[in-house]
Parts: sequence; structure tokens; C-alpha cells
Amino acid sequence: MAARGRQAWPGSRRAAVRLAALLGLAGLFGAACAPAAPAGPKPAPAASASPASSATTHGPQPRAPAASVTLAAVGDMMLGNSPDLAPDPGTYFDAVARRLDSRAQIVFGNLEGTLTTATASKCGPGRSHPDCFAFKNPPRYIRYFKEAGFTVLNDANNHSFDFGAAGRAQTVRTIHRAGLTQTGLPGEITVVTANGIKVAFAAFAPYDYDANLLGLPAARALVQRAAREAPIVVVYMHAGAEGADADHVTGREEHYLGEDRGNAEAFAHMAIDAGASLVIASGPHVLRGMQFYQGRLIAYSLGNFVGYDNFGMTGDLDMSAILHVTLSPDGRFVRARVYPVQFVGQGQPVPGGGSVAFMARLSAEDFGPTAARILPSGVIRAP
Repeated sequence: MAARGRQAWPGSRRAAVRLAALLGLAGLFGAACAPAAPAGPKPAPAASASPASSATTHGPQPRAPAASVTLAAVGDMMLGNSPDLAPDPGTYFDAVARRLDSRAQIVFGNLEGTLTTATASKCGPGRSHPDCFAFKNPPRYIRYFKEAGFTVLNDANNHSFDFGAAGRAQTVRTIHRAGLTQTGLPGEITVVTANGIKVAFAAFAPYDYDANLLGLPAARALVQRAAREAPIVVVYMHAGAEGADADHVTGREEHYLGEDRGNAEAFAHMAIDAGASLVIASGPHVLRGMQFYQGRLIAYSLGNFVGYDNFGMTGDLDMSAILHVTLSPDGRFVRARVYPVQFVGQGQPVPGGGSVAFMARLSAEDFGPTAARILPSGVIRAP
């Protein structure tokens, strides 16, 4: 409404032209004998863009609307696994915290485990199988995620139920009590407000204890309902095979350790057709490429983001990224940029590394004409 009020209407322009002509004639005939009226007040300056829309990037960038929403998103996170926990967890995010919440109203990450004191895990007493991993951090560790700038944590993944219903319930309570937002339970839509704009989150993983991405009709209905609740809809999917050799999006159903991990491309396209503004993902524990579909960005895997001996770091697994995406009030893509991250020590994230070139190559190889164009600066452009 404010923008419409600032527009000059055609009738007003014609009146202004007639008035100027009359004043000119009066001047010619010396009719204007009264002193000039004092100048009116200066017009108000144009509304400035929100901090999210003024981020500095290399090269010309599309100008974001004055009201826009910027989301920062990362992949899988755990600060060790009790009792083997990251030392000095209060400083573990320090090197990347500024990039995480700089000019972003929403900071999203996948909590790849639980925040619980529960002891009965899916692996049973001891470790019953070498491929069984049950992740938990002490509930008090939520403060370190909050201090790093996170505002939304996702629970839709293969580790949210590592300690059963009790472990997940305690995790959800812990997130909420810290003043953070959580998403990813079956049938759950989470709505937050940023810059006065509603943003709905719906998160999926290939398990019945999460919002299940393998049931496409139910998943589609959930995204459609989210689109009725907010003009911007962000869909997260925990999809695809795992490991260094799982860096390509296959366009087919993917499996890992005998589990159906879904068809990531088909699911992402379905979500956008159902009303998603943006699709982000992790789960393969390795970075994947990005694609534009119907003008919407899909980030197929943001890999791991923080761990302490939780995740492998050999080969391509040593790279991570922070994705910033700015969306218009009606969910249209405005701009995006990916910032490279690499791991040091036993899984601590620091800026740098070859993530940008890696994701640019994967995007081109996997998606061809629909691939996101990722410039060396990390700026992301539609094809």
C-alpha cells in the first residue's frame, strides 16, 4: 500500500501541467505581486532496504525488495556424542558465526541427533552393530546452537529417534524452552515471522517417525497446507544415499544400508509444484549441486556443518557450506550466495576450502540447462 501511495496518478500529472502553465502566464504579465510562498517540507526519503537486502557481494546483484526475507541454512550438526563431546563447545562455532547470522533473519540447521538424558538407544546396550550410531548431546548444549545464531532447528532425519519417543520429546522441549523454533515432526508445519512476513517450514525424511518423504500424496498435501498458511514456504528434505560417492543427484530412488532414502529430485520438484518457495536438504553427508525448477532454488545437500568425530571427513567429506537465500514477500527468488566452509581438527567448521567450485561442477554435471550458476565468488544465479 505504501508503494502504491507514492505513485503519481495520471490525473495529478495533468493538473500539475495546467497549473505550471497558468503560473508561467502570470509571470509574463507581472501578475504575481505577492511574495513567493515558503517552500514546503522536503519529501521524505525513500524507505531503505532491510539489512538482508543490502549484503555486499562480488559483482552486480539483483536488488531485494524493501521487505524481503533472508535465510541462512546449513547441513548436519552435532557437537560430539555423549560422553565424547566437543571441547570448548562455546567457541566451536566462533569462526563461522558471523557468516551464519550476518544479515539473515532466519538461521536454519539440521540437528542430526538428540538433546537428551535418555539412555535406551536404538542400538541397544553397548553397540550391537558396527553401522549403528545413536547420537545425543546434553540438553544444556542447546545454548551453543542459540549463541551461534540458529533460530530454526530441524528434527526430520534418521537420528531424531535414536533414543526413542522419550529422547525426541525431550529434544523438542529443550529447543522450545531455549526460545528456538523446531520443525520436522509428522504432519508438522512450523510458521515463523521475519520482517513482518510469514514463513512456513515443512521438513521431511524417509521414516514414519518423521514427516515421511516416501509417502508423496501426504507430503504434497502437507506442503499445500503450508502454502495456505504463509506466502513463503521452505521445504527441507533429508534424502539420498550417504558418503563421498553419493555426491551426485541420480534422479532415481536412492538406497543406503538397505533403506529407501527417496528420489531427491522427484521429491523436490513435487514440493515446488505444491507451493514450496525454496527446497534445502542434507543427509548424504557430502555436498551436492543446486538446481532451479520453476524459478525456485533447490539445494540438494548442504553436507555436514559441525561435528566432533560424528562424521567422516576424508576426501570430499571435508567440505561444507553456508547458504544464504533472499526471497521476496511472495516467495520469489531474489538472490543467493554460498560461502565455503572446511573442517579442521575433529569436525570444527572454519571459512575456506573448495566448496564453491565443487558445488558449481556438480550442478553443471547433474542438471545441465537447469543448473544453478554458481560463480567463483559463491553468488548463485538462475540459468
